[in-house]
Amino acid sequence: MINRSRRSSLREIKFLLILSLIIIFSLVVPSCLPPPIVPSPTPIPTLTATLTPVPDVTFVGAGDISSCDNNNDELTAQLLDAIPGTVFTTGDNAYDSGTLTQFSNCYDPTWGRHKDRTKPIPGNHEYHTSGAAGYFKYFNNIPPYYAYNLGSWRIYALNSEIDVSANSAEVAWLQSDLAANPSNCVLAYWHQPRWSSGTHHGSNADYQTLWKILYEAGAELVLNGHEHNYERFAPMNAAGEADPAGLREIVVGTGGRNHYEFGTILPTSEVHDSSTFGVLKLTLRATGYDWEFVPVAGSTFTDSGSTDCH
Repeated sequence: MINRSRRSSLREIKFLLILSLIIIFSLVVPSCLPPPIVPSPTPIPTLTATLTPVPDVTFVGAGDISSCDNNNDELTAQLLDAIPGTVFTTGDNAYDSGTLTQFSNCYDPTWGRHKDRTKPIPGNHEYHTSGAAGYFKYFNNIPPYYAYNLGSWRIYALNSEIDVSANSAEVAWLQSDLAANPSNCVLAYWHQPRWSSGTHHGSNADYQTLWKILYEAGAELVLNGHEHNYERFAPMNAAGEADPAGLREIVVGTGGRNHYEFGTILPTSEVHDSSTFGVLKLTLRATGYDWEFVPVAGSTFTDSGSTDCH
């Protein structure tokens, strides 16, 4: 019995000794090991969107331009020679009847130098030839009315010499395109003005539908010809009353044919001149536009300014 007891005691002592060693080892060894290596998190790259600004563009032109019985259109064409950008016309491009011969002999040697960069519209004199056939032939069967983008602007080249009543195909197309192509800055041009202080033709209510649609769409600017003078209006509402958030009209029938006088000046007319040939130069910016009337050599009248889009 004694031997068994002693053997049991020895086993207990060994067990306790081994247990003590295990405890000591578990406490000492970790403190001797280097700390674990925790990998650094991979940084997430920051994505920065870079927007390329839309450059300013130049839009320059006039209406009531070429006649073979004078050289005034050569003087205004010389202005175009020195001004880059897109050229517009506001109609009555070749007098007296817009025949192909008159386009070839009168318009082509002058403003025709810039045909490849010209966005024209017809005037009433083009329709003195049936269906304005000379105009369409010369300008490679361009559509009777059309739209395009220039810089950040939406531009409408309209035809005032066909039906523009509320139920017309042109008006339906204009409304549809305005809805399909919303733009912060919108410009339209056609031949016969809605508003004018001129005595030869004056204001024409036939174009009230076009004016009202563009006003309600928040358009910025309308360009016209027909009256052979220059007249810039303050922004106006649908009724032609001054409205800072309205639609501005500039009549620029100064391409070279001749001049028409003014009568009673309309209340919203800000600048008017009936003795100078020249072109209107517009700088179309992403948020607004600058205007400058550039006179032919030897003339001094000018007009300039700047405004923002609505």
